[in-house]
Amino acid sequence: MMAVLGASGCAQDGSFDSNKAMAVGMGVAQAVTLNEESVKQTASLAAKEMDSKNQVAGASNPYSRRLENITAGLDNYRGLSFDFKVYLAPEVNAFAMADGTVRVYSGLLDAMPDDQVLAVIGHEIGHVYHKHSYEQMQQKILTDSAMQAAVSVGGTVGELTQGQLGQLAYVAVNARFSQQDELESDTFAVKMLKNLGQDPYAMKRAIQTLESKYGSDSSFLSSHPSNKERIKRIQKAIDQL
Repeated sequence: MMAVLGASGCAQDGSFDSNKAMAVGMGVAQAVTLNEESVKQTASLAAKEMDSKNQVAGASNPYSRRLENITAGLDNYRGLSFDFKVYLAPEVNAFAMADGTVRVYSGLLDAMPDDQVLAVIGHEIGHVYHKHSYEQMQQKILTDSAMQAAVSVGGTVGELTQGQLGQLAYVAVNARFSQQDELESDTFAVKMLKNLGQDPYAMKRAIQTLESKYGSDSSFLSSHPSNKERIKRIQKAIDQL
């Protein structure tokens, strides 16, 4: 915390700004009170809000059955529990939330074969495993004092409004992770494919498929590092298996 205060408590002329330092210090203290379980509970509620706004494929839907086959063996991967569902929508995208919610759009399932879909899902699971999704939601909560009050220790997560949950769901779907986070999740997906007995090159092919069909217009590629850099790093991860 001292390092944070030292870096953030200075005015542009180099003098110490005590008010700014105090504000930063309070933000750090509030972050500490947002324990992981409360953030996961919040993510679960935000997922339900998101589900209510989308057409979720039923269990007997062909898309759902296909996703169930694709994700077989991932029920408790790396000690994490996941809830997989399909949104019947043309977007070529998928996302995951801190509580293990994973949603795959039917547009993505239409765009590529099963092994590549699994690779994309592995990438999203990587964000959960490495706590990128948790950190994104935590940061959003810290920008809203009302959210902080409900989610912090002693608060009641159930008091979050529908509008607030909608905002949090939007953050999950449109998350802008750092380049390092994205590349780390690509590497996770490669290792996951290998552990499941699948072809790790499917991660590389998934990016190539999306690039060839949609350029950088697909939701999955638009917020990620350059495809050239990703493929280079994926190949390096495969070589190190």
